Amino acid sequence: MSPVEVIAGDGPVILGQPHGGTYVPDALFARLNSLGRGLSDTDWHIAPLYDGLLQGATVVRATFHRYVIDANRDPAGVSLYPGANTTGLCPTTDFDGRLIWKDGQQPGAEETAQRAATYHAPYHAALSAEIDRVKARYGVAIVYDCHSIRSTIPFLFPGVLPVYSIGTNDGKTCAASVSDAVSIPCFADPKNDGVLNGRFKGGWTTRHYGQPAQGVHAIQMELAQRAYLTDETAPWALDPAKSTALRPTLAECLRRLELLARSGRLSDG
Repeated sequence: MSPVEVIAGDGPVILGQPHGGTYVPDALFARLNSLGRGLSDTDWHIAPLYDGLLQGATVVRATFHRYVIDANRDPAGVSLYPGANTTGLCPTTDFDGRLIWKDGQQPGAEETAQRAATYHAPYHAALSAEIDRVKARYGVAIVYDCHSIRSTIPFLFPGVLPVYSIGTNDGKTCAASVSDAVSIPCFADPKNDGVLNGRFKGGWTTRHYGQPAQGVHAIQMELAQRAYLTDETAPWALDPAKSTALRPTLAECLRRLELLARSGRLSDG
């Protein structure tokens, strides 16, 4: 299986989807323990949730699971949130801090490097190529990184996560107008709450590619899964009514981003 799928659109917005894949090679799957084999930390149904929301959007989608290698982590292994609980480039625990590999089957440094070359690097090569292509056409590119997570994970954050967690690394990864284009519709949603640069400020993708002065703007959306799943436990079913209610707000975010990119107001960073 190819590690990455690309749908090349003709618009200025790129949807990154690094955590929606569920592919684990058989040899690796056999090394996961029963907990790891549940793949509970997947961004469940993120592809259908965003499908068709913005005509002409480019989609770059990882097919592999984050337990193989995390496409939204620094390939050098540097923590995104120093001092806070998190998972690494090649996770050994789930989001609850529990081991996911059988005893003695955890990947070492050499294997991690091999997985990074086989999966992480091709994903980001594809994303980088699409950014270059879009920027060559429009003078700017906007990367909107699509994520979701369980609402309550005490190991990672206290309390209940807002439905919309928007990350721009405290304003460093995009122009303020890009942040506003996403924040305003989310904060206006009467049924769901949101936060800008709360616990999740944007992962490595957002921080690496977000270079506003160079015409590349990046923003991350971390959705609480209670907003579109029937339940935040297996079998992780997509709730048609919830997802239908959520999609208009997400579509408005993307529509505003496209209009902003086409307006020419981002061309000077």
